Amino acid sequence: MAKNAKSAPKLHVRNKHQSGYDLKKLSSRYAGLKQHVFVNDFGKETIDFSDPKAVFELNKSILLTDYKLKHWEIAKNSLCPAIPGRADYVHYMADLLASENNGEIPKGPKINILDIGTGSSLIYPLIGVQEYEWKFAGTEIDRTSIHHAEININKNVWLKKQIDLRFQDDKNKILAGIIYDNDKFDVVMGNPPYYGSREEHWKSTTKKFDNLNKKKDALPVQNFGGHANELWYEGGEKAFISKLIYESMEFKKNLNWITSLVSSKDHLKPLISILEYHKASKIEVIEMKQGQKTSRILAWKW
Repeated sequence: MAKNAKSAPKLHVRNKHQSGYDLKKLSSRYAGLKQHVFVNDFGKETIDFSDPKAVFELNKSILLTDYKLKHWEIAKNSLCPAIPGRADYVHYMADLLASENNGEIPKGPKINILDIGTGSSLIYPLIGVQEYEWKFAGTEIDRTSIHHAEININKNVWLKKQIDLRFQDDKNKILAGIIYDNDKFDVVMGNPPYYGSREEHWKSTTKKFDNLNKKKDALPVQNFGGHANELWYEGGEKAFISKLIYESMEFKKNLNWITSLVSSKDHLKPLISILEYHKASKIEVIEMKQGQKTSRILAWKW
């Protein structure tokens, strides 16, 4: 049976971004952000979160300043992740591993993490390597994303020994074809496509843009970007995670914890039912909060 969700009132205690963005510090260290910072009606420095360029420069400044990267780029129109929430996922995975290690977080390259759909941003491996020195294998079905991810690795030379990229050439598979016989992964991570179709995504994007942008005649844009494979999957989030559950059963000897972000609370019950029916040995639900937004990590092991 699944345990009750572990609720967090704010960002994880080890998250670097608990106090919000220090735009003064970030823009002083990274000139690309400075032109996007302005003082709002409340006298507070901020950026226009409906502007994709401003969001990209903010995230780049965070990675170069707080995570000590020398270079970071993403493929054109690809997903530009909100770093505080992504960092929370990594920190909660550290806690999950600590729960099996006498409360001590295991660090170093002996810990192997599989990141499903790593994207051109490589965001989970970048944070995980910098915070805990873990090793990562990042999978992708998009060759352009793989190309830019490789550039990020090659221009931050210390990442070469820590991050391995694997191309998934069968878009109907998640784990099959990218897990090798001798692989042993301590954690599988993933941020699944949420939407079931292009139309569903566009409807949501338009609504979010209208909420963020006061210029009602402006054309909607996806402020965090995203390619098709990053944003929608036939059947949406629930279908993707269900497939991950079934495929993970085929690799029990290779996998310890398998986890996934779950954006919709309504998806938890049917997903947990699948896990319980197939007798998962452990099931955890971890809640993460960032401002008014709540998301969840579903974790299981066989």
